[in-house]
Amino acid sequence: MPRTGVFICHCGTNIAGTVDIARAIDASRNFPGVVHADEYRYLCSEMGQDLIKNAINENNLDRVVVGTCSPRMHEGTFRKAAAEAGLNPYMLEVANIREHCSWVHRDIEEGTPKAIALLRAAAAKVALNDPLDSPELEVEKRALVIGGGIAGIQAAIDIAEAGYVVDVVEREPSIGGRMAQLEKTFPTLDCSACILTPKMVEAAQHPNINLITYSEVEEVKGFVGQFDVKIKMKARSIDPVKCTGCGVCYEKCPAKAPSEFEMGMTKRKAIYVPFPQAVPNVPVIDRENCLYFKKGRCQICAKECPPQAVDYEQQDQIIERRYGAIIVATGFDQLDPSSYGEYGYGQHPDILTALEFERLFNASGPTGGKVVRLSDGKPPKKVVFIQCIGSRDKARGMNYCSKICCMFTAKQAILLKEKVPDAKSYVFYIDVRTAGKGYEEFQRRAAEEYDVAYLRGQVGKIFPEGDHLVVHGVDSLSGKVVDIKADMVVLAAASIARADAPEVGRIVGINSDSYHFFNEAHPKLKPVETHTAGVFIAGACQAPKDIPDTVAQAGAAAVKAIGLLSKDVLKGEACTAIVNQAECSGCLYCEAVCPYNAINHIEIEERYHEEMHKRTVAEVNPSLCQGCGSCSVACRSGSINLKGFTNEQILAEVDAICLQR
Repeated sequence: MPRTGVFICHCGTNIAGTVDIARAIDASRNFPGVVHADEYRYLCSEMGQDLIKNAINENNLDRVVVGTCSPRMHEGTFRKAAAEAGLNPYMLEVANIREHCSWVHRDIEEGTPKAIALLRAAAAKVALNDPLDSPELEVEKRALVIGGGIAGIQAAIDIAEAGYVVDVVEREPSIGGRMAQLEKTFPTLDCSACILTPKMVEAAQHPNINLITYSEVEEVKGFVGQFDVKIKMKARSIDPVKCTGCGVCYEKCPAKAPSEFEMGMTKRKAIYVPFPQAVPNVPVIDRENCLYFKKGRCQICAKECPPQAVDYEQQDQIIERRYGAIIVATGFDQLDPSSYGEYGYGQHPDILTALEFERLFNASGPTGGKVVRLSDGKPPKKVVFIQCIGSRDKARGMNYCSKICCMFTAKQAILLKEKVPDAKSYVFYIDVRTAGKGYEEFQRRAAEEYDVAYLRGQVGKIFPEGDHLVVHGVDSLSGKVVDIKADMVVLAAASIARADAPEVGRIVGINSDSYHFFNEAHPKLKPVETHTAGVFIAGACQAPKDIPDTVAQAGAAAVKAIGLLSKDVLKGEACTAIVNQAECSGCLYCEAVCPYNAINHIEIEERYHEEMHKRTVAEVNPSLCQGCGSCSVACRSGSINLKGFTNEQILAEVDAICLQR
């Protein structure tokens, strides 16, 4: 007969406010196998954990039930306490009587019976628990960073400085990301390139960092400490060893195509580097627009290249490497405002997104740093900025705030005034949100010192009238309809997840929210970790954020990766699936549904009617298995069980709850 101890946490008033703790303790003493029951205000505290340890030793307990908050929060804490008292940590169960009970009830007469039912179910399950051991896994002392923006660069540098080798995979020809497209940064108005370029160069020159640009991750297999990754290196058609970055090739190239870096506002050559400070400074041949690859003629770049670095025969390559940790820092995209027809984006050259407008300030941008109307090349005298295009929009866009829009609009209004002193800026906004050090002061500076007019209201229509754009909106503070004849309109389009985010998540094994931003394991306690052990996230791929927050999160992800890489071995998942091969029918539905590729099929020999026959059955690799239970659900023959969550244990919980009723 088991000797079970039940411990209930008050959690301040989180639980005690809706659960009668004394009644729950009295009921727990009558559960089968329970020999001890106790309660404490904060069980997760050091005093609370000592209470559990002492009770285990004094009452010779071999099983423990803790009625407290979600196991996601403190299961590890209580397992560690049980282990320190000499008990196998998997002989402990957590009954979630906070989130699943107290927080969803107001009446103590409703909450208390439900809490007792959850405790009874946990006691019934723990009576069937078996001691489990976690396997030991070796750790590959190498990290992979997916994405070469400021988040990926910072994470890579931090890991490299700790002495570990890092590979940075970037899909574009150069690292730098969105920050490379900015002219200046708020609230200090530092030159973006001036602070980013040294970081890019540092990453390129660091002996522990390998930049794998113009490449994509195609496959990730394995598990924490031993991820086997396939990386596709696309053919640049340039030998990076021979190339000196002289630029003769793209100066002579006759073919042109829209520049992705300049948001399509100007053209680049078919052989190009994305921007002047590109790292690595090695051109790429765009084969879709190159005359040689399209028509078999030209070859001017090869003829003019002094070091003979052009290689038309170069092919894509697949490289395979093993990594101990992965950091995903793939960044964000900007919403295309074309679906908002009332704003006329795409129908008039002087209606721009904020990122397009940003490029007009840059000396290497489409206008050479001159802020002019794209329709006629004249400096704008009136510019209207419209906030929240696609943000905070339940009906057509995203329900969230994009966080950076209020600040970069204030920044652009200040830069406009410095470039065009007699220009006047108007900002239509819902709310001004400036949470950050020096941010509120910066926005006020734009309004007070640079004469930026803030109009609280929304714009209903933008239409051309002669040489101007008429912005028809409402100032909700005065209640008046406002018509402004503007020279340019700038739309603060929402920050959204990259279009390929779901595919990246599928490859790496991390999930996303409803907007396709990557989910953290816990919003408070594990903000850079994911539900896949060994995979971390950093930057705007997790949610919209500014540069300081992005860099801070990149550093946090790097620290987590360093902590993992510093270990020689890791403890693997103990609650893994196990196959009863005698009952396995060999249908292999389990293999198809396993998200971790932990199930393979093998052939076993069995004697049947005096003859040996081969039969296909499933086999679980416990090193790969993460204990999700998908295989157990899919198994038609019922031959797969999950350690710690067997069918018998689950049914025992159901029976205990039904008995309570």
